[in-house]
Amino acid sequence: MSRTQCFEWYSRFKTGRTSIDEDPRSGQTSMSTDDAHINAIHDLILQNCRLTIREIAEDVGISFGSCQAILTEKLNMHRVAAKFVPCVFAEDQKANRVNISQELLDRVSVDENFLKTIITGDRTWVYGYDVKTKAQSSQWVGQGSPQLKRARMSRSNLKVMLVALFDWQGVIHYEFIPHGQTVNKEFYVAVLKHLREAVCRKRPQ
Repeated sequence: MSRTQCFEWYSRFKTGRTSIDEDPRSGQTSMSTDDAHINAIHDLILQNCRLTIREIAEDVGISFGSCQAILTEKLNMHRVAAKFVPCVFAEDQKANRVNISQELLDRVSVDENFLKTIITGDRTWVYGYDVKTKAQSSQWVGQGSPQLKRARMSRSNLKVMLVALFDWQGVIHYEFIPHGQTVNKEFYVAVLKHLREAVCRKRPQ
């Protein structure tokens, strides 16, 4: 709503109005929401579901409000934005993940300690920061000394890839990927060897 409309509704509620419905309007009933316009808008949506209300209204030849009423009240439609996901899987990949997850759940039902034997991991970018706090950056100064200034902590251009592997107790092994290192199967084999050494040292059981 516009700022003016907000002030208008506020004044109405302040004077005792309790209904949020629009007041009935006098005059001839609009024919913009008849079946012909509803079908025309429905066909346009089927052809291109990304059209805006204004574009649809111009194509059909009706007002913006009438077009909006048809979409929301007559066709029961609402506009939603796509959710960003790390990657989009094919149907066989989805089915494979469901099967693996079901197998893990079946294992848990047989052995309640099964999840404690799982080690998983992930990799992410880590940025360099100035880790000094305000108290750590303080210093003694004499009377009349200029005011100390310190820039707000911000993310630097220095970044490095971090690989972290952990179980239910916490991180077992982590390492930073050297700059210019190609993350391929040979690299992951080396990481797994380092992980095995860390498991033998930190989780001997």
